Amino acid sequence: MGPTLAVLARIALDAAGRESDTVYAVSRFGDADLRSRLTESRVEVVPFDLVAADELTSLPDADNVVFMVGAKFGAASSPSWAWAVNAALPDRVARRYPHSAISALSTGNVYPFVSPATGGCTEDVVPSPLGEYAQSCLGRERVFEFAAQERDTPVSLVRLNYAVDLRYGVLADIGTAVFADVPVSVSTASVNVVWQGYANEVVLRTLTRATPDVFTVNLTGPETLSVEAVARRFGDLFGRNVEIADEPQPTALLSDSRRCMATFGYPEVAADTLIEWQANWIREGLPLNAKPTKWAVRDGKF
Repeated sequence: MGPTLAVLARIALDAAGRESDTVYAVSRFGDADLRSRLTESRVEVVPFDLVAADELTSLPDADNVVFMVGAKFGAASSPSWAWAVNAALPDRVARRYPHSAISALSTGNVYPFVSPATGGCTEDVVPSPLGEYAQSCLGRERVFEFAAQERDTPVSLVRLNYAVDLRYGVLADIGTAVFADVPVSVSTASVNVVWQGYANEVVLRTLTRATPDVFTVNLTGPETLSVEAVARRFGDLFGRNVEIADEPQPTALLSDSRRCMATFGYPEVAADTLIEWQANWIREGLPLNAKPTKWAVRDGKF
């Protein structure tokens, strides 16, 4: 998500006549091709290992900071690593940028599982994170909240549920299973997704909402999708029979996005359009990044 967000920020600044403003992308950048693509898009690449560094003073100054660093997969087997990345690092970043507007990406995993009939958890639901990943992500939120409280740092917390880029995401996971005639589990029977283009836009716009009182928003689509219905839609588009596995459980990890919709407007791309796009992408054999989202995990172990 980070590279596409950085390019969108560059395009937006250019459109606003702010060509002299710089967009920095800070990462280890093990992928040379990605680094080249960002540079070609006039994003200034800053190779930097945020976790290994003892201090961050060499990072460029910035009036606005989007914090997207996170550790998820492997958190169950190496929980100390997850806490170092998800909770300890944010403190160093918050201290490096005490007067910058910070939009920090969090996750809907901080919420409890709820019935789809509820419409999902609102931002006022008390977090109840399950597992080391979700717990450490709540730690990230608390650290940025502390910065807002102690240093008046303007902060927005963005609880994201499953951005969809056609190269990866929940729809890619379900669609590729249907295309390969693999049974689709509906144990987790409902899910939220959102088009990544819209998600990137909202994240950037939350910088304008950041305050020391902390603006918190669920970022996901307005629909609660039935996993079985999505699978059968892919089956129709591929001309395949769909095998459904497992019994649906009564709860799922779901977020209510009404605050997001009221504040930033509805996504231009509806869920069914995303499913059609995803089906075409898979049918044409276009690139997938082979990184499952593990959206259906129910024990918090990633």
